[in-house]
This record gives sequence, structure tokens and C-alpha cells, in this order.
Amino acid sequence: MATPSELIDQYLEGPRKLREAVAGLSREQLTARPIAGKWSILEVVAHLADFEPILADRMKRVAASERPLLIGANENDFAARLAYHERDLEEELAVIDAVRTSAARVFRTLPAEAWQRSGVHSERGLKTLEELMILTVNHIRHHLPFVEEKRRAILGGK
Repeated sequence: MATPSELIDQYLEGPRKLREAVAGLSREQLTARPIAGKWSILEVVAHLADFEPILADRMKRVAASERPLLIGANENDFAARLAYHERDLEEELAVIDAVRTSAARVFRTLPAEAWQRSGVHSERGLKTLEELMILTVNHIRHHLPFVEEKRRAILGGK
């Protein structure tokens, strides 16, 4: 099991890895859907940018409050209604960077016992701050293979 400091380091690595995965792609390539029925690369990045503040808020509320209620959010509703293909890649990446940099600064100040504080997620039940951080670290990690698969399809295996 990773320490809180190691988890925060991993949390801060995510945006760099995402930037590397999308580097050098044109707007046309970012909005292409090379895999039928799947999001474009820009839609994946917009999704990540929309959920970063939500995930950071959940973790901050667990750190600050007694067993707060953590409301779920439907990613498909966001994608369908929040103009993902009208988004600017650099703005979306900047949101992810800013949220994680700011939140990490806060999380580094927390005492060890804060990581075992918990909140109640409306869909997933009781979650500790540590569990929420692991889920958040894994959010970008989860989406990176999909971005890389789309990139290979667009660039012909490169």
C-alpha cells in the first residue's frame, strides 16, 4: 500500500502522462472517433477535466467534514450535454493541472489520521480519503490506454 505522500506524487503524475498521450495531435485528430461507439480523445480529456473538480471536492469534503454525503455524477450525461467537442484541449489540460496542483498542496498538509476519514458516496457507499485518492489516481490511468488506442488508430499504429 502506498503512503499518502506516494499517492499524492502519483496524483500529480497523471496530468503529465495525459499531456504526453495527446501531444502533437491536430484538432481533427482530437475530435475523430476512430473506434465506433467510443469517445474521441477530446471527449476523454473533457471528461477528465469535468471530473477533476468533482473528485477533488469529494476528497476535500472528507478531509474537512464528518462523513459528508458524496453525490455521484453520470459521465454520459456530462458528455451528452456539455459540448465536449467545442472544448479547447489546452484549457481542459490546464484545469486538470490546476486542480491537482492546488489540491495536492492541501493534501500534503493533512495528518496521517485524515486519510482514514470517510464520506458516504451516493452510489459506492462508505469511502475513506485514502480510497478516494486511489480512485482519483486511477481515473487518468484508466483512460490513458483508451487515448493511446485511439491515437494508434488515428496515426496508423504510431
